[in-house]
Amino acid sequence: MTADTQLLVLGVEPKFVYERVLFPTDVGDPPERALEAALDLAERYDAELRVLTVVDTTRVAANVETGPALEQAERTGSATVENLVERLRERGHERTVGTVVHGRPHDGILSYAENHDVDLIVMGTHGRTGLDRYLVGSVTEKVVRLSDVPVLTVRHRLET
Repeated sequence: MTADTQLLVLGVEPKFVYERVLFPTDVGDPPERALEAALDLAERYDAELRVLTVVDTTRVAANVETGPALEQAERTGSATVENLVERLRERGHERTVGTVVHGRPHDGILSYAENHDVDLIVMGTHGRTGLDRYLVGSVTEKVVRLSDVPVLTVRHRLET
């Protein structure tokens, strides 16, 4: 039984009621565990689930052929979002919308959350540490550090 369920059984309303849950994801395959957590929370609170992909224009700008690279990144991002939205709606969550924005990933996520009154951000994380995290960087870490709204992080895979 979840904490919110326990509170409801006791006749106490939970402190937080989420109306808009944001699920930012990279292009390609989404982190399934984080997606399941976002869907579960959206269903539990009858919230709108917003799927977001940020086309990283900082990487594209370094490319000599910026036009074709940007177009490809936009097509891939749009396809990722459309597939996820369709998949979530097929699972019965009709209140799902998708968006593609441009910029640095963490800035795009934070800006979207602020401009669309998001109540909760649910993100996957690889759980990198040390030099690997320093070299690769962590969009999730930046969002957690800079977000004005709660961020739920879910590791991609459980350690065995």
